[in-house]
Amino acid sequence: MALNLTATTSVVCHDAGAANVILAWIRAQRDCNWRITMQGPAAKIWLAQDIPIAESYQTIEQALEGADVLLSGTSWASALEHEARRQAKARGLKTIAVIDHWVNYKERFIRKGEIILPDEIYVTDEYALLEAKRCFPDLRIQIKHNLYQEELVRKISPLSSLDDEVLYVLEPILGAEWCKEPAGEFQALDYFIANISRLGIRRNAKIRIRPHPSDASGKYDEWLASHRELNVVLDDSPTLALAIGKAKWVVGCETYAMVVALFAGRKVVSTLPPWAHRCRLPYSAITSLRDLE
Repeated sequence: MALNLTATTSVVCHDAGAANVILAWIRAQRDCNWRITMQGPAAKIWLAQDIPIAESYQTIEQALEGADVLLSGTSWASALEHEARRQAKARGLKTIAVIDHWVNYKERFIRKGEIILPDEIYVTDEYALLEAKRCFPDLRIQIKHNLYQEELVRKISPLSSLDDEVLYVLEPILGAEWCKEPAGEFQALDYFIANISRLGIRRNAKIRIRPHPSDASGKYDEWLASHRELNVVLDDSPTLALAIGKAKWVVGCETYAMVVALFAGRKVVSTLPPWAHRCRLPYSAITSLRDLE
């Protein structure tokens, strides 16, 4: 189903996932007045766009001025979109939230004990639709075409006779007891290095680790310095499509990039260790490292 918004629409995003999905919709729909506020990782994505039909504003208040609808992301940690929904409801605007993943649905709408639900939720596949309906049975929920994923997969080079080059797509692991010390993303990374032979990959295979858009610069420098005996480097590909295009294997915990890689025909493996929760990406073709002998 197409986006089909024709009213003046305010767009507020913090995280990269929803920002990528929403901006792909905006590029495809030119008959709407878009008022954009983006912060955090989403701001970097917005600055790289060339969308003359959309105007950018520094604050939520400016973006909501004169708008009829709020279309927002649903960041896991940031309160930006939560505050935008609060202000939009106070102005009597319709609120639509985009969920771009498959986990932590209810928690996305709670900040400091305050629940602010949108009037409507957009998701991008049947798995997310079922989960959203389970969590929010009284809300209107629609599937919208994931133009961003389609565009991204088209840009990824076909799988050829690549060596066993591995792309490790990183992400912050938040909210679980097991992942507090050290952080879950480092536990999973270490578990992968210790068990890479389970995949039939030689230990000296090239491994590129790609930080998540929300990761701080230099976050993995110390880890890389302590693993100089391995053929591990920081991925410097300018886009996710180019990063995946060079890899035969794409591994990570449960980040959205793994789903993109799966649709691009890569071998995809979750590195969540046995003491963690199981990978919640709803695709059976994604293998769990813990299940391999």
